Amino acid sequence: MILIFLGFSYTINAQEVNFNGVTYKIEKERIFKDNIDVTETLTLEKKQQIRTAFDKKLLQIEESEQITKRLKKVEKDKKSAIKKQKKAEKSLKQKKKTQSNFDKSGKKHQGAIKKYDKLKKKGKLSPEDESKWLKKIEKLKVNHQKAKKKLKRT
Repeated sequence: MILIFLGFSYTINAQEVNFNGVTYKIEKERIFKDNIDVTETLTLEKKQQIRTAFDKKLLQIEESEQITKRLKKVEKDKKSAIKKQKKAEKSLKQKKKTQSNFDKSGKKHQGAIKKYDKLKKKGKLSPEDESKWLKKIEKLKVNHQKAKKKLKRT
């Protein structure tokens, strides 16, 4: 649509007006027909009608330019809205990922604690294994706390 209006505004010369099948050219106060000054030969009424037709044509051109500007603005707003939507979708995706990481780290930490307690009750942990498990549980706890901080930031 923009191209149609731009083409329309370029093809129409603002100084020329078609009145009763005859093309007149208006420069300041002078009216020309086929590059010949006919201002003095035209009747006052005909001059008035040509001027009125010329003014109508100018209004049409201005309206088409305004429509073109509005279309450009609408298109710009549309692009901006699409950009904001993509940004919001990206942010939501990041929040979901962060929440998922937080949940996974919590499950791993709780699972490690349960397994450690289970092995300890059965008496299957040597002192070396126990220290390894405690280090592992502490590491998972730190990871869970980091995930919690990341979740709060998003």
